[in-house]
Amino acid sequence: MPGLLEGKRLLITGIITDASLAFHAAKIAQQEGAKVVLTGFGRMSLVERIAKRLPEEAPVIELDVTNQEHLDGLADKVREHVDGLDGVLHSIGFAPQTCLGAPFLDAPAEDVKTAIEISTYSYMSLAKACLPLMGRGASYVGMDFDARVAWPVYNWMGVAKAGLESVNRYLAKELGPQGIRVNLVSAGPMKTMAAKSIPGFVDLEDGWGERAPLGWDSTDPDPVAKSVCAVLSDWLPATTGSMIMVDGGVHFLGV
Repeated sequence: MPGLLEGKRLLITGIITDASLAFHAAKIAQQEGAKVVLTGFGRMSLVERIAKRLPEEAPVIELDVTNQEHLDGLADKVREHVDGLDGVLHSIGFAPQTCLGAPFLDAPAEDVKTAIEISTYSYMSLAKACLPLMGRGASYVGMDFDARVAWPVYNWMGVAKAGLESVNRYLAKELGPQGIRVNLVSAGPMKTMAAKSIPGFVDLEDGWGERAPLGWDSTDPDPVAKSVCAVLSDWLPATTGSMIMVDGGVHFLGV
């Protein structure tokens, strides 16, 4: 029986360690038959080492989403490994420490600009860089943390994610006529490297499992990774501009 992503060519960004949600999405995608290409930033040797832990070692391309040369050359670098893309996962976000946990009113403008450039604007710039490789039926997916409300400690990253949710809608409107779907997967709190960089994250995570009607295990990345793979597949052909909630159900409660 063919896998959910049999024959799909995917570009997956945002792997830092094997605890990254992007790593688990890549792993399940391969298990479901996809050919995966990864991007890495910074410690490339570490990302390349992590890539060897996948079921099938995946090639790694260096990508700094704030570097226009990297973006301009991305399609050619991807073509060295696959002849097109059926799906892209944007799993990129960063905010300086002044934007997280510190008093909201104290974050300098330059730090806020950095958070928005990397966490929000890059959602558009990565899509634009990948467009020459994507045809009708392709799926573009971003990772989100529900920004419809103000969370403790999340501060300017919450603002950046609210921007991401807006960019998602505009991208979906822009790319829909080309047959490209654009959606976000909004995950509950997970114990990832990104989460560890948020001061007071434990307060955000604390009690989530008790509140969630389905329960929530912040150490189990599979529900989120499987949801990402479902959105990358052909099984949501008329879904775009959406935010798919994978949080055990906390998002719809009034507490």
